[in-house]
Amino acid sequence: MAKSESKFLLIEGGKPLNGAVEISGAKNSALKLIAAALLLGEGQSVIHATPELSDIDVMLDIVRILGGEASFQNNSVTINAKDLSSSFVPLSLANKLRASFVCLGALVGRFKEAKIALPGGCNIGARKVDLHLKGLKALGAKISEEQGYVIAKADKLIGTKVYLDLPSNGATENIMLAACMAEGETVIENAAQDPEIVDLANFLNKMGCEITGAGSSNIHIVGKKIEELHSVEHTCIPDRIEAATYMIAGIMTKGKVTVNSVIEEDLQSLLSKLEDAGINLKIKKTGKDLDGRALVDITSELKIERPRATDITTVWYPGFSTDIQPLFSAMLTIAEGTSIVVENIYDSRFQHKEEFKRMGANIDINGKVAVIKGVGQLSGTAVEGKDLRSTAALILAALSAKGKSQVSGLIHLDRGYEHLEEKFKSLGASIKRIDSEESMLGAEDLVNV
Repeated sequence: MAKSESKFLLIEGGKPLNGAVEISGAKNSALKLIAAALLLGEGQSVIHATPELSDIDVMLDIVRILGGEASFQNNSVTINAKDLSSSFVPLSLANKLRASFVCLGALVGRFKEAKIALPGGCNIGARKVDLHLKGLKALGAKISEEQGYVIAKADKLIGTKVYLDLPSNGATENIMLAACMAEGETVIENAAQDPEIVDLANFLNKMGCEITGAGSSNIHIVGKKIEELHSVEHTCIPDRIEAATYMIAGIMTKGKVTVNSVIEEDLQSLLSKLEDAGINLKIKKTGKDLDGRALVDITSELKIERPRATDITTVWYPGFSTDIQPLFSAMLTIAEGTSIVVENIYDSRFQHKEEFKRMGANIDINGKVAVIKGVGQLSGTAVEGKDLRSTAALILAALSAKGKSQVSGLIHLDRGYEHLEEKFKSLGASIKRIDSEESMLGAEDLVNV
């Protein structure tokens, strides 16, 4: 599927982006739905609106190495996990993406044992798995660690009450999956409330599980026997982070961009902050829904000369998303005034700082706080993204900058954005993927390098 062997994107900035873009299914949801499909002993799982991404490739490879069947066609994944022959996920796959670790809960739930390598993914700071393991231990699993692997075994799983010190997405998902196959009822207190948690619960309920309270801080799960589960067909929710990316790109280039078929509630913290920044928003109902949640089209437009400086603080959902923070910070580099950005979730979320500065941004970091003094315009140059969202943020900066930019770090980008260049080109962007090692920028373009 992926194109990560390419070296960089060549972008000529300063072109207003205009038009509508279709938002893909949410990567952070689709990956967990694939893990959940491992619970199903009879029948198959079909997941529509699955984005075409390198992370999805890896997750499907995990299904196959466990003995399952998995196919991808026209953005639909079909999984048959009837003949799973292993509960061992090797390092060669697990270290490629964080979401691999959610297979632990599904495998322990189904087989009462699992061995999985500690996960990889973007290097954005400490992302511990202690809460995941705490929850599985509470359900009755014995946990050990050796040579970079987590080993979980249980004679049986018994439903219980699990309190999470932090509303961790991954921990909530792992406990949900294991609890679906436990005896009795499990209650997860201080659970993650993200839309992806709701989507996972909807998928599992369609499979025959019994989950209530998803989307709130208390989730109740009544365990089932494997023979009570059945085939499931589900459509993944739209990707709220991708939607934010195209909305902010339109704003930064002084264009007018509409993101189609998104869920307004999932984007509420972003929409509120965009309004604070002086952005004009129009929300149009489509008359369609997804699992009872209305889909809307959202048009964003900058009708003033520059966005207004706006302070943001990342917190767990429904607060401002840490994944959107680098994208919003890109916009703040050209805002009118000084903005304060506080990053509370990951301690390495400001990896875009130095690259922004190479483009002329005025940004200073002190611990978890960034002070961004907006400048009139950024200048194109060669920059490199260090993780998925910082690479996307640099693309936004390059699209708005004067002159040409060369953005590398595509191995990160292709983990989370489907058909990014094609979508930007449809909006009028000058963006091209280059496979050559050689810089496409001349000396006059690289004055800031």
